[in-house]
Amino acid sequence: MNPLWILAAFLFGASISRIGLPPLVGYLLAGFALNSFGVTGGELLESVANAGVTLLLFTIGLKLKIKSLAKPVVWAGTSLHMIVTVIIFAFLVRILGFSGIPLFDQLTWQTSLLIAFALSFSSTVFAVKVIEGKKEMASRHAAFTIGILIMQDIIAVVFLAVSTGKIPTVWAVPFLVSLIIARPILVRLMAMCGHGELLMLFGILMTVGGYSGFEFVGLKGDLGALVVGMLFATHPKAPELADRLLGFKDLFLIGFFLNIGISGSPTLAGFMIALLLALVMPFKTGLFFILLTRFKLRARTSLIASLSLSNYSEFGLIVGSIGVANGWISSEWLVVIAIALSLTFIMAAPLNSASHKIYARVSSRLKYFETSTRLPEDAPIDPGDAEIAILGMGGVGTSAYDELKRRYGDIVIGIDFNTEKVKEHQKKGRRVFFGDASDSDFWKRVEPSKSLVCLVMLALPDPRTSIFSIQQMKERGYNGQITASVHYEDEMQLLKDAGIDAAYNLYEEAGVGFADHVCEHMDYCKLKNVEL
Repeated sequence: MNPLWILAAFLFGASISRIGLPPLVGYLLAGFALNSFGVTGGELLESVANAGVTLLLFTIGLKLKIKSLAKPVVWAGTSLHMIVTVIIFAFLVRILGFSGIPLFDQLTWQTSLLIAFALSFSSTVFAVKVIEGKKEMASRHAAFTIGILIMQDIIAVVFLAVSTGKIPTVWAVPFLVSLIIARPILVRLMAMCGHGELLMLFGILMTVGGYSGFEFVGLKGDLGALVVGMLFATHPKAPELADRLLGFKDLFLIGFFLNIGISGSPTLAGFMIALLLALVMPFKTGLFFILLTRFKLRARTSLIASLSLSNYSEFGLIVGSIGVANGWISSEWLVVIAIALSLTFIMAAPLNSASHKIYARVSSRLKYFETSTRLPEDAPIDPGDAEIAILGMGGVGTSAYDELKRRYGDIVIGIDFNTEKVKEHQKKGRRVFFGDASDSDFWKRVEPSKSLVCLVMLALPDPRTSIFSIQQMKERGYNGQITASVHYEDEMQLLKDAGIDAAYNLYEEAGVGFADHVCEHMDYCKLKNVEL
């Protein structure tokens, strides 16, 4: 890669992260800066960007359960939102065209629908990067967000097939059937790869194979990466494979954001039009929120999912390029869509970073939109006679739960925001409930001061969520002890400043725990007398 790309991405990304915004905003700005100095991307940067998107879709497939797409909130919500958005956006574009505004006056009703269709999609790359940055990929709002984005991708594939005249070959169906038949062999092969670089190489091979195979039979390659990823979604090693590919994916996605910013230089009129398109984004956000609440989702879940979808999509650029290639719209529109896309990223980034705080402040108003019927996952939590509560039932939380239950009996409960994980724990006899520690409504439903809980253990992946949880408990009169697990030394100090009683550094204390385990299960005296 060009050293200038890397230097600009690092400088802008580091600067933006210092003011609390996601680094991806800095990568976009770096692209604009490079473009202003005449630096171009070319085929290499475009290839890197495409590789990032393809790897992203493969890792999404690794975490996607096919039954999630069957929920009405996903397929019906996506369809309704897209239909309403296209109709209203096309109508607004035509009104601006009749007003004689440059670029808009070149459009017909057909091309206005094309522009509106391009603007109806939300960015998969942005949404996933934001959700991953907050370590919430297992949450309910992430599941609904990803499901909606997958439905949009399916609609995109249909559009590409129709607009380009490219239809699947006769080998498409046999190829898909062969993937299903080959799944047991591929899964066994993945299990044989161990835990090192061979597993990572297997993931890259499957990504490239899925992309190339779908392209060969006339289907969209990116969809192939997603489908192949879904073949491994139920395998226990799927999360480990996703973690192995994380570094490659993030590196290539930097190229994606740089490529957007470096793609073109807007005129003043083009920039103003892009700004106008960005300013109507609240309509898309509001429509998502209303539709999701109509499908019985809570206001909080609907709001956070809607904010994740509050942007235009990189697919808009694909639609624009097809329109330019076919002579339907001028090339200036492609630059306008790219700028509008970038502006919505910049606008949405701080909103998503502060989404939990935003909901906590306006929750009373947003609950007006909720339906009277609650989903089973939102039922009140009754801790009963529990004296110890563990928030976060991943590997650390589960081990702590089992050990405490062994020592003190059935006085422990667990809380986790992953509904599938909660069901698995319940099947194994653990008292685990669905709840999100970053949700202010969760703390309103469980009043710490009225329960018997005297010890809360935070086994949460994000220290910001732990700090929010500590604040919520203090505000509601909880006077018991609070402990937490952390990964890094600086996180420990942040939690102590927030009022925690004790913190456990997983990395530093791992050796201590190992030594304790050895001393408990082995005779040290015999070890000393072993002849070397």
